[in-house]
Amino acid sequence: MNDRQTIHPLLDKLQFFASPEHPCSYLENRTATSIFVDPSLLLTPQHYSALATIGFRRSGNYIYRPHCRNCRACVPVRIPVEQFQPTRSQRRTRRANEDLHRVIRPVEFIDEHYALYRRYMQHRHPGGGMDEDDPDTYMRVLDSYWANTELLELRHQQQLLAVAVTDRLADGLSAVYTFFDPDAAQRGLGTQAILQQIELAHERQLSYLYLGYWIRESEKMNYKRRFQPLEGYDGRQWVQLEKAG
Repeated sequence: MNDRQTIHPLLDKLQFFASPEHPCSYLENRTATSIFVDPSLLLTPQHYSALATIGFRRSGNYIYRPHCRNCRACVPVRIPVEQFQPTRSQRRTRRANEDLHRVIRPVEFIDEHYALYRRYMQHRHPGGGMDEDDPDTYMRVLDSYWANTELLELRHQQQLLAVAVTDRLADGLSAVYTFFDPDAAQRGLGTQAILQQIELAHERQLSYLYLGYWIRESEKMNYKRRFQPLEGYDGRQWVQLEKAG
């Protein structure tokens, strides 16, 4: 954690632990290790904002970053909002969803959201365990006692089509998790949610939308490269990644 000393003095007081090695969730036949902030510490949004600038991510109350012994495949990525240029496909998605309206809500348990989450999980991850999340587990995935989190809804008239769980940081927004109606796949709701988060960051005069980790070899993460320009954290600084070929 040499980088924490040059980013923010707030991080000097934090303690970090390494997880045991475990099977990698993204690449076959690989093991993974993460470093995470001591969960017993009392954290604040300021801590997370500083940690996000050096590639950390949150899951519920846990703040972590991949720290694998022989692998650096996980690259933290973010979109510089002012420089973002939508592709032709992204412009088509935006036009196809002009009939949707955006609603911003504070984090709370909403039956309608939970029902959509369950449908999404049963469609995308059948038999994976997450498709059986109970309300308490669902809220632990979404919420955190220290984060400034909002729920960005996309609705067609009164029908809920998507929810993007979004954290507000000092310099941007962080896309935590998005779930949407599997029966409306033709709308490109995952892409539309990111476009809406970029727009919201711009409206709030925030510089970045953090997208978590990108892995070149992971096909399901390729969508992140379609948002350009895209910056990646190399362990020392944020650098612009080359466009996907």
